[in-house]
Amino acid sequence: MNHYPSSIRKVITSFNKLPGIGLKTAERLAMHLLSAPEPEVLELARSIGELKKTIQLCSQCFALSDSGLCRICGNPARDRTTICVVENQADMVAIEKSGAFAGLYHILQGLLSPMDNIGPDDIRIRELLSKIEKGGVREVIIATGTNVEGEATASYISDCLTRYSVTITRIASGVPVGGELKYVDQVTLKKAMEARHAV
Repeated sequence: MNHYPSSIRKVITSFNKLPGIGLKTAERLAMHLLSAPEPEVLELARSIGELKKTIQLCSQCFALSDSGLCRICGNPARDRTTICVVENQADMVAIEKSGAFAGLYHILQGLLSPMDNIGPDDIRIRELLSKIEKGGVREVIIATGTNVEGEATASYISDCLTRYSVTITRIASGVPVGGELKYVDQVTLKKAMEARHAV
């Protein structure tokens, strides 16, 4: 990389620090920026600069937002009686893309993990309980993953919610659509059997 001028080396090094960007990809990106029209490059730089200045957490669900409320919490058409609890923004986006949910979200920003010293006070469980205490919520859907941390978090939240008059549900998990049983792992098959329903 020493054959590049120092200004290009700085850009390559910066790109290389991004997750999933290897040295060759970083070089290609830097070379692309050199050949791109100047307004395009300046717009990219401006967008990156604004990202850190303008993005904040939604005051209600803790999603990323440009203002105090995210577009979902600010949408009066959303069902405010149902809250879907997810680990992070990416999980919320995945559910939104499915089009299967029209309520509000609560992003925990993590999962319980005693091995990593992450307890209930380190994620947004207290804020979830505060929402429930205010009333108006009829159902809480727990949509954490099925790994050990996700299951532990779901169980803890479920226990915390039992003292409130809300329905507590957990998203189903099991055999994927189009999947063959012989290729499905034992834990997934066990979950599928436990979550079976009438047809």
